[in-house]
Amino acid sequence: MNNAAITHPIPPVYNSESKILILGSFPSPASRDAGFYYGNKRNRFWKLLANLIDKKEPQTRADKIKFLHAYHIALFDVIQSCRISGAADASIKDAKPNDISSIISHTKIQAIFLNGKTASKLFHHFFNSMIFHNIEEIEPNVFTLPSTSPANASYNFEKLISEWTVIKDFL
Repeated sequence: MNNAAITHPIPPVYNSESKILILGSFPSPASRDAGFYYGNKRNRFWKLLANLIDKKEPQTRADKIKFLHAYHIALFDVIQSCRISGAADASIKDAKPNDISSIISHTKIQAIFLNGKTASKLFHHFFNSMIFHNIEEIEPNVFTLPSTSPANASYNFEKLISEWTVIKDFL
């Protein structure tokens, strides 16, 4: 593992009308190379969201941003910087949090959805450390969902859809 910390290179996607916030852990090398979230073609995130909303899967960065804005979805990651080996969340060390409270204070966020166990673990670690401010009123609506990563082979696409359907309650 490289000892140098990697800083999150992708800005959050949100606007003042965002109602839900989906948080991953940290961008994979494929996402960092693509310059956008869930850039690994095998990651099921974009296909899953499109399926839940019954729309065509967005392909380009611009289309993905339009899609997120159209359905009032904010997208970001819990980690601002860390040391990581490849795309393996299990290798994350020295994680520093992103400023998620600023997104919440400039939007209409009603619920936070954590994409996978690592995002959940780190979110709750930082939240319990009082790093996130103004988040107390949202805590009852924080959901941990199974990861859309191709590494999460225990969840086929149908099972992911079943678990992620809760998002529709907040759109």
